[in-house]
Amino acid sequence: MMKKTLTINNASIGYRTGKKTTRVVDGIDASLHCGELVALIGKNGAGKSTLLRTLSAFQKPLTGTIECNGRNMAEMSPNDVAKELAVVLTSAEPASLTVRELVSLGRTPYTNFLGRMSGNDNGIVNDAMELMGVRGFENRLSTSLSDGERQKCMIAKALAQETSLILLDEPTAFLDFGSKVNLFRTLKKLAKEKQKAILVSTHDIELAIRFADRIWLLSDGVMHEGCVTDLYDNGTLQRFINSDGVVYDRENNRIVITET
Repeated sequence: MMKKTLTINNASIGYRTGKKTTRVVDGIDASLHCGELVALIGKNGAGKSTLLRTLSAFQKPLTGTIECNGRNMAEMSPNDVAKELAVVLTSAEPASLTVRELVSLGRTPYTNFLGRMSGNDNGIVNDAMELMGVRGFENRLSTSLSDGERQKCMIAKALAQETSLILLDEPTAFLDFGSKVNLFRTLKKLAKEKQKAILVSTHDIELAIRFADRIWLLSDGVMHEGCVTDLYDNGTLQRFINSDGVVYDRENNRIVITET
């Protein structure tokens, strides 16, 4: 049985503005396990970013609890959270650092207050860069990288953080199609071989249904979760995907654009 690393217990997510509370998704019960890649999908405004912010402990759930490796995240310090989960944000603009300096930031939760790296820390950074294939340009400035190269470096930074859980927000947003496919393959391999629990928010629905072990689908204030077959059998996937000229082909597990 795979180890459970994240548990969401009857949580409602949203945000508060003054005295006003806006609920985005209610009654979430779900979990993530080491060794699996889970895709978070939903239309714009469905709550994907709100859910990721909540799971990252950037904001608290409105109700319910979220536990990471058996600990209530609301009771954990930021440094403790950083030792349990790593977050890869596509929107974050990297500072003018070398690739090695960028990846080394993943060791911040473990270094002393001066940020001094030990031999063990440097070895972990080397391994992370090797795994993501970026060791060859460790001395290049991160601002000189292509979108695909930069994304690999950000994932290497997350690996250097040595957490059981990795959350990624739209990692394929600015990549060409081939790079998107390679990134999903890499995430799938990392989940299996390194026993990471990986949650990736994405608009690339076809890649999600082809590569993810399970799907978290946000729609109309509710989260539906399960493997593709589960979501197909209960009709959730078709309701989400099917529209004029677009249908989900279950036999070939792909989205088909029909004649209009």
